[in-house]
Amino acid sequence: MAYKDILVHLDPGGDIETRAMAAARLAAAQEAHLTGLFVRTPPHIPPFVQAQLGSEVMNAQMARAREAAEAAEKTFREVAERYQVPHEWRDTEGSMVEMVGLHARYADLTVVGQANPDTEEADYAVPDHLVMDGGRPVLVLPHSGTFPVLGQHILVGWSASRESARAVHDAMPLLTRAEKVTVLAVNPTAGIYGELPGADIARHLARHGVNAEAEHIHSDDVDVGSTLMTQAGDRNADMVVMGAYGHSRLRELVLGGATQQVLRYTTRPVFMSH
Repeated sequence: MAYKDILVHLDPGGDIETRAMAAARLAAAQEAHLTGLFVRTPPHIPPFVQAQLGSEVMNAQMARAREAAEAAEKTFREVAERYQVPHEWRDTEGSMVEMVGLHARYADLTVVGQANPDTEEADYAVPDHLVMDGGRPVLVLPHSGTFPVLGQHILVGWSASRESARAVHDAMPLLTRAEKVTVLAVNPTAGIYGELPGADIARHLARHGVNAEAEHIHSDDVDVGSTLMTQAGDRNADMVVMGAYGHSRLRELVLGGATQQVLRYTTRPVFMSH
């Protein structure tokens, strides 16, 4: 079992080379085809500005978008050729959320970047909507850092939910290649986890040849997302696998939740499914 189609979204607001390299390494390991996607969003110019300046501003913004797309394509192709993976380039125009979601439906896995939470312009829309609407698993790379190793030690955040089960299934091509997999239940409640929280899913993974260990912890921190990220750092895991939006998305957007917390503040690559 392996991914055969991997899509990587490249945008001028992120570190294109780092993201392309991470996706290319995954594609090489999985013997997959790699597609690079750049989306040119139509410039939004208020009518009164257009009336005063004519088409000058519009043409300048379109020119900058064209230059950014050409630079991204050059970097992507250089990286793909360096890792010797079959690849193609797609340069599209439209709503970024809609276009990334559309192209993601024709891939086994989509690699996207986390927004920089330190900027006022931070836009979480792409990974957030992609997890919910893309119909495919998503690997979110932190906005900063390099990722020379991906999937050597994977921490699975297990909540015995439908979303957790979906994430484990979708991540199986990564889990079967990992040197170590830790299944971690945070604050497990009685009833749904079995006698030993995480043991059932660890046995299931073992039948797929995954070297999995089950653990559970109780934390006073009510923020499960922060606890999961802290545990990933303490254990030196290079990737986290988790289900997304166990509660309704609206509830998490308003009240907060593990998915929103992780999307904003993760410092580890996170694999998500819904």
